[in-house]
Formats: sequence, structure tokens, C-alpha cells
Amino acid sequence: MISPIFLFVLFFILSCSYASHVQDFCVADYAAPQGPAGYSCKDPANVTVDDFVHSGLGVPANTSNMYKFGFTSAFAFNFSGLNGLGVSVGRADVEVGGVVPIHSHPGATELVVIEEGSSIIGGFIASNNKVYQKPLNKGDTMVLPQGLYHFFVNQGKTPAVIYAAFSSESPTVQLLDTSLFQNDLATDIIAKTTLLDAAQIQKLKNLFGGTN
Repeated sequence: MISPIFLFVLFFILSCSYASHVQDFCVADYAAPQGPAGYSCKDPANVTVDDFVHSGLGVPANTSNMYKFGFTSAFAFNFSGLNGLGVSVGRADVEVGGVVPIHSHPGATELVVIEEGSSIIGGFIASNNKVYQKPLNKGDTMVLPQGLYHFFVNQGKTPAVIYAAFSSESPTVQLLDTSLFQNDLATDIIAKTTLLDAAQIQKLKNLFGGTN
């Protein structure tokens, strides 16, 4: 059951975004070519109520990975009614001892609500490298400013469920780990720019599937 606080916050964001549009909506037309601005609008005559309803956030995400964390999204690519509205939502499931790894959303501010769990360390790193972090419990809300690295660590005794609202219908994400170790950036370049040991870099590249 999604908390009333979360629904209120999501409705507020949606209302603010809604006011800036000259048409009621622009339901995504997945069959049409996608341009730099996003999806084309579906012919209003073909729009139905199902375009504005999404199911799936009530089901726990798969957490069978090294982070013990899973994420389920309701973004424009799988929820056509969000297209052009500047808002989206997702659900994170974090097992005991699991983490949401350090990452950023270059194009969106994130607002989270702890739906289930306790002693969840949530935080972000400002551009001056100051860390803002605090243990969060059920019902707590935290805002994560656009573009800043942030993270969560479940130090509680039960799995955590975190709902997140974004100020974009298609928020991009950049994980620090995969940005460094899941590509073909040369090991010596990473070593020189991060001061990490080459052997450790190779170990991480092997773990994440990187080369060079």
C-alpha cells in the first residue's frame, strides 16, 4: 500500500508540472519515431484510460544481485501517460544489508518516501564534497537534489521499500561503479585519475564486465 504522504507529494509535483502545458496531455506514441524531445503524441482519439494507469509498483523488485537491491520504474518508456508531464515514480526494494549504490540523476531531482524499513542510511554528496546523511525510518521523506551523487544502505533488521518521485518523466541515471568499471576505459587512465591500484581496477572490471 503506497503511503498517503507519498501520494500527496506526487500529486503536488504533477500539479505544478501540469500547469505549464498548453494541452491536456501528450500520451506517448511508441509506434512513432522518437525525437530529441521524447516521444511523439498519440492521436487523442486513440487515447484510453489505460494510458493513464500503470500496474507493477505493488510487486517487489528482484534483489538477487551483488547489491541486494532492485528497482521497478514507472517512466515514460513504460507508462505512456507520463510523457511530457515532467514527473515519474519508482519503487526500490533493499534487502537487509543491501545498498542502493552511489549514483546520480543528471536531469531530475528525486523525492523519496520510506514505505517500509528502519535504520536506512540515506544521503547525498554536495558539489563542495560535503556529505548530508541520516538514518531514515518508515514514513520519513528525503529530497535528493538534481545531479548529486546519492545512496541508501539498509542497516535495519527488515527489508526496505522506498518509493521515489522524479521531476522528469524520463530520469537518466549514472552509477559510479559502472561508469568506471563497466566499459573500455583503459585501466592505466583510471589508475591515474582515481589513484586506485591497477590490480584492484582489473578485479572490478572483471566483476562489472569492463575491458582494457
